[in-house]
Amino acid sequence: MHNSSNYKRDSKLDPFSGNIEAWLEDDILYTGTWIYDHLISLGFDGSYEIVKRRVKALKTERSRLAYLRFETEPGYQAQVDFGEFQVINADDTIDKYYLFSMILGYSRKIYAELIRKCDLPTFLDCHIRAFEYFGGVPQEILYDRMKNVYIGKIAGKHKFNTTLTGFALHYGFTPKVAPAYAAWVKGKVERSYSFIREGFWRGYGFINLETANRDLQAWLKKKDERVHGTTHEIVSRRFIREQPHLQSLPILAFDTSYRVYRKVHKDCTIRFEGNSYVVPHSLVDQQVILRVKDKTIKVFSNDHFIVAYIIPDGKGHLVQDKRFYEALRRDKEMNARKYNYTGRRVKGQAKQTISPLKPLYEMDVEIRPVSVYDHACGAGL
Repeated sequence: MHNSSNYKRDSKLDPFSGNIEAWLEDDILYTGTWIYDHLISLGFDGSYEIVKRRVKALKTERSRLAYLRFETEPGYQAQVDFGEFQVINADDTIDKYYLFSMILGYSRKIYAELIRKCDLPTFLDCHIRAFEYFGGVPQEILYDRMKNVYIGKIAGKHKFNTTLTGFALHYGFTPKVAPAYAAWVKGKVERSYSFIREGFWRGYGFINLETANRDLQAWLKKKDERVHGTTHEIVSRRFIREQPHLQSLPILAFDTSYRVYRKVHKDCTIRFEGNSYVVPHSLVDQQVILRVKDKTIKVFSNDHFIVAYIIPDGKGHLVQDKRFYEALRRDKEMNARKYNYTGRRVKGQAKQTISPLKPLYEMDVEIRPVSVYDHACGAGL
């Protein structure tokens, strides 16, 4: 006779335990009903109630382990998120701003700023300012499944935007993505978002973005002196212990500008967003790299810097550095190939002319409408 206190009955679910765990590993939000229906198709003939109890127990255990796992060591992890804030103007129009926030997992110290747009260069610039604010870089950063940084899961591995990957290598951290629908994993940063919205933003008198960010930084600095509800320690004191564990900042900051590739046309120009920019004639038919940021274009040939231009308002402009056309005119070999130049003008040969436009000011860079350039360049080069 078995001792009932030591005897454990086999469950009809035991042969299917691996299936249940695999489903919950893929998505913690699978319900007991969904799992029961799929077990029936695999031959399970037990009741729904035992499936429901097993699923509930596994979810509880996974949640407990997740909370323990994400109470991180000093300097190990930070979490990043974006949120949208709105300002209603006097004329009832609405301006949208975005809140970037990064929180250190151990100390709960927060860096946050409001920004006008959430494109990738701005997103990475916010990281750089956060690292400088903390005086170092965590070992890993946890992200939500943001479209501008996270591409998806390929061949069983998480795939990030190549620019973010290069940025992470430059600063020495590992990017991680939060599991789908696992709210507890990113709880720190999501709670800080609500903390800022409710504590700072609600009722705030918005004047302009610069003033709002100054006020936000002052507010966060004041809140660093509070006792945190989870750690039961003052944030600033806990950060003093965490800061030495952060990795050192690199000597040079990462270049967060967009990379755009363009081919140099025979008229010595590259096209970008409706405007033309002049580059040296030696680059004709070659591919160059444009690094674009903050209304500025920097042109590189391989790693060699060529020229920087301010992007003009509107479209249809020719933006030029006069030195490049002057260098072309001095290139007699080029002229000889193009015009069969021998020192005398051959009958029927196109005559070289000087552009009819004279700049209003003595300056190195001129901006002209492309239509004028098209009229003049056929005989000028």
